[in-house]
Amino acid sequence: MPLDQSFVGRSYPPSPPYEVGREKIREFAEAVGETSPLHRDPEAARAAGYRDVIAPPTFAIIVSLKANDVLVEDPELGLDYSRVVHGDQSFVHHRPIVAGDRLTAVLHVDSITSRMGNDMLSIRAELSTEDGEPVTTGRCTLVVRGEDA
Repeated sequence: MPLDQSFVGRSYPPSPPYEVGREKIREFAEAVGETSPLHRDPEAARAAGYRDVIAPPTFAIIVSLKANDVLVEDPELGLDYSRVVHGDQSFVHHRPIVAGDRLTAVLHVDSITSRMGNDMLSIRAELSTEDGEPVTTGRCTLVVRGEDA
């Protein structure tokens, strides 16, 4: 069943705040093989001009995925998640994510297109601090495989 086209242009309310912790940053850096002391050592991060350790660029996926869940779980969309393949992901950073940040995400549905029996769902998560400072824009394309795929 095709996705509901009326979702294009829809935005969801801001997510609850996600508090970025030093340990979460360290664990993520280890998981992705990032060795920079900026992700582990507060003194090194301060010497580089940051108020605390900074997250690797792909850390934003943690907050983005939580925002995506709101859409994925919306029964009105008609999304069968068992048929979803992650097609693309990108981030534009307005500044690094820093330990101590309290981030919220606003999810936007940018487009829904159909190609060869599959639906392509393009979504955007705008991550910002609780005070509204833009931090990261995450874009994602989910491919919903058609019934015959």
